[in-house]
Amino acid sequence: MEQNTSLQQQLLEAGVHFGHLKKKWNPKMLPYIFAEKKGIHIIDLNKTVDHLQETAAALKQIAKSGKKIMFVATKKQAKEIVSDCAKKVNMPFATERWLGGMLTNFNTVRKSVKKMQSIEKLLSDTNAESLTKKERLTLARDKDKMEKVLGGIAQMSRLPAALFLVDIGHEHIALAEAKRLGITTFGMVDTNCDPNKVDFSIPANDDATKSVAIITNYITAAIAEGLAERQAAKEEDEEEVDNENETRAARLQAEAEAEGGNRGRGRSSEGNSGPKRRAPQGGGARKPQAGGKR
Repeated sequence: MEQNTSLQQQLLEAGVHFGHLKKKWNPKMLPYIFAEKKGIHIIDLNKTVDHLQETAAALKQIAKSGKKIMFVATKKQAKEIVSDCAKKVNMPFATERWLGGMLTNFNTVRKSVKKMQSIEKLLSDTNAESLTKKERLTLARDKDKMEKVLGGIAQMSRLPAALFLVDIGHEHIALAEAKRLGITTFGMVDTNCDPNKVDFSIPANDDATKSVAIITNYITAAIAEGLAERQAAKEEDEEEVDNENETRAARLQAEAEAEGGNRGRGRSSEGNSGPKRRAPQGGGARKPQAGGKR
């Protein structure tokens, strides 16, 4: 309870509770609005804390399962914050411009990413003396332009399992593509948006830099915790496998030694109890037969 109170206090200080003007509100946000003050709606921070913790728990499980979570925020005040948080947990992000078809036409986007990587490799190759200065300059400009848009998804080899959006109204194209592909969506929802458009909504001020920062950092901490638990579980599994292999090797060695000992004893007993010569009957030398030649 104390933790919730301290979190609520931090959200209050960051201005998460400030909504939009009353005339811009979406009626579906009514359950999350606490009051109205000077024509501005005030968001209920109790609801914000509950939804934030629920979202963090869901994202933690997704990260623990080893799947990718894509961060999307093309608003000026959220770009740097979101890109830094995504880099901390090694997740893909889009902060400059959402390319149409970045998810629904992913194969084509991957071709553009590979082209960018090939240009980068060509420019970094010191032996590429065949390129003129003008060609190098043109390639460098193309690479910079592509990296600005595609740099955040360069390491994303497959579609993400979830999308985290800052301002779902501003990122409506990304939201529509995610819905079409059945990707789970998480988002910061202000009083001018429809919270039912995303699977997990966080009622919060999506315009203030401090508000975006505190929500995104909380989400990032949960993802980092999930990744740490995954790594710990992986190490435990590897340790168990190593222990099992050692035990199996020791057992096989013991069985081999026991089998070798039994064979040695069998050979020695066979050597001691070899076939004995039968003594001739009568107990003496054979006598010459009567009537024989002398």
